[in-house]
Amino acid sequence: MTETEIKLRWNGTAEEARALIEGRGYTVSSSRTLESDQLFDQPSAALQQSDRILRLRKTISPEGTTRAMVTYKGPATRDGYKSREEIEFDVSDSGTFTLVLHRLGYQPTFRYEKYRTQLRAAGEPGLVTIDETPIGIYLEMEGPRDWIDSTAARLGLSKAQFLTVSYAGLYREYRGQHPDVPADMTFPLDGPYTSGTKSP
Repeated sequence: MTETEIKLRWNGTAEEARALIEGRGYTVSSSRTLESDQLFDQPSAALQQSDRILRLRKTISPEGTTRAMVTYKGPATRDGYKSREEIEFDVSDSGTFTLVLHRLGYQPTFRYEKYRTQLRAAGEPGLVTIDETPIGIYLEMEGPRDWIDSTAARLGLSKAQFLTVSYAGLYREYRGQHPDVPADMTFPLDGPYTSGTKSP
């Protein structure tokens, strides 16, 4: 499967983003879910240097349902959109899978968290996502390029706002401006994250 997507920074609240998207005919296809993503690489950083990703994602739904999924992403093209091969599969025992990776010489690198809400419109080929992250709120659009363009225009968003950088890249930029933040992009443990929080 080839994944094509873009991100956009959102300066309002998650509720405002959802109201805008739903007002354009989209409905929630996956409710607000906590995603915890762990990247793995070899000590030589071979995957990062070749623009590939190996990720273990754990999700917890509002109802308490858990899921673990492994994703491989190949090198990306970035020409206004980010496109790359994506292979995903579920694992029933994330701890054992992590142990296998360790035995093969892979180690955990960057970890990041977000609350994700996904929306779709009937008959359309793409997906709009609201991501609430520790460094702000982002919208993602995944689908054919012409669909991304038309959907962004429908939401009043400009192609000049499109981002093709990963969350790891966005967090590296953020740490450059905030050197005291942790190495991983995770939520603080001293209180819940509220969806009304605006981007910093």
